[in-house]
Amino acid sequence: MSLYDEGHTIAGWTGCAIATLGSGVVGAGVCTGSVPALVGGGVLVAVGVLVTWVLHLSGWGKPPGVRPREEWRLGVRDTQARAGHAGCVGCALAGRRPAPAPVVTRAESIPLSPIE
Repeated sequence: MSLYDEGHTIAGWTGCAIATLGSGVVGAGVCTGSVPALVGGGVLVAVGVLVTWVLHLSGWGKPPGVRPREEWRLGVRDTQARAGHAGCVGCALAGRRPAPAPVVTRAESIPLSPIE
């Protein structure tokens, strides 16, 4: 089993919901030929990206890579977000550059049940 848990965050779900709504508005604008709907939907998609980025930087996102199982829940806040995440484009765009993390070459297995 993989130890990666990408996207299960408040930032990810909120941004996805806003961008999905914006995509729907763009689609309605295409079907109806409405320029205001096309522009409004595009704005909503852009707002979704910005909201995701702000929530990630405020600790409601998660860093890329392997995390311990206790940090997998949706409502777990990332306490180290202010320092920035190694390899994170969003943190790099915000000017948060942490010290380089040690390279992990192999993740250890976590037993899922007593049978393993």
